[in-house]
Order: sequence, then C-alpha cells, then structure tokens
Amino acid sequence: MNEVQGPTPTGSSRPYKSLAEALRGQRIDPVNHDFIRAIVEAVDISTFIDRGRYIEAVRRGEGAALHIGRTYTNGFTEDEQVLVAGRALPLAPSEGRAPYFYVAHPSELLGAPAGVAHPARAAATRAPAKPKPEPRAPKATPVEDRDYGICDVCFMVKTPSGGCGCD
Repeated sequence: MNEVQGPTPTGSSRPYKSLAEALRGQRIDPVNHDFIRAIVEAVDISTFIDRGRYIEAVRRGEGAALHIGRTYTNGFTEDEQVLVAGRALPLAPSEGRAPYFYVAHPSELLGAPAGVAHPARAAATRAPAKPKPEPRAPKATPVEDRDYGICDVCFMVKTPSGGCGCD
C-alpha cells in the first residue's frame, strides 16, 4: 500500500470527495451535519478519508487530523479554541487519543448550542395514521369445565372419552 495514513480495519481507506459524501457514508445523524460543517470550516480541513468507524479530516496546516465519529469530533489541542455559531466549543479530554480533546455532537447533548439548525425529523413524510378498528364483540364467558372423573390408578383427570394416561 502506498498510503501515508494506514488502512481501515476492513483493509481499505478511501478518500471522500466532499464532507457531505463523508457524512452520508458514515451515516451520521443529519441533526449534526451543520455543526460538523461549521467545525470543518473553522479548522480548515483539506481532505476526508474513510477510516471505518470514523472520518479522518486532514488539516491544511499544522495540527493533528480530526476524527469525526457519529457522536463526537476528536483531535483538538488543549489550547485550541473552535468557534461555532459565535460560541467556543466545550472541549473534553480524549480517552482514546491521550493528548487531544473532543467535542460531543448536538444529538448527544441535552441542549444543542445556540445557532445550530436542527432539521425536522421527517415529520412531513410520515404516513397518515390508520383509523382504529371497531372494538370486537365481548368474549363469551367460558362454559363451566365438565368433570370427567379421576382415574383410580394414576389419579389423572379422565378425557371426555373416559381414558387417561395409564390406559
């Protein structure tokens, strides 16, 4: 392999043509697309590479590549300040990439940052609700169980034909 970066766990690492293609390819929640796009513009990313579980976003200048996962973006330094919608992102220390920090995507937070657009979740594409069926007739009360007797040998209840398990 002639790649500088290394292959994905599946053995291939292909570059994406655009951020939109990368987000679709990783099946990242559409609620997070605008947020991630703002991060990418603030950090100045040159290329996007499929790494299996995440997108590797390579910076144009100095600095580590960002790892864009489904719920996080990782690869910021401690002194780095990324502004999205006029707010500095709250960075948390990364457990997997020790010297770096990450930010959680809006779909993972209770309250999304101000200024991040949230598209309606397919509310307009839902099928109309089916009318509820009319209630069924009430169930008939069961007829009282008949007593067919008990076998004198095995003490089991006899069947309607008069037999039991020991016959």
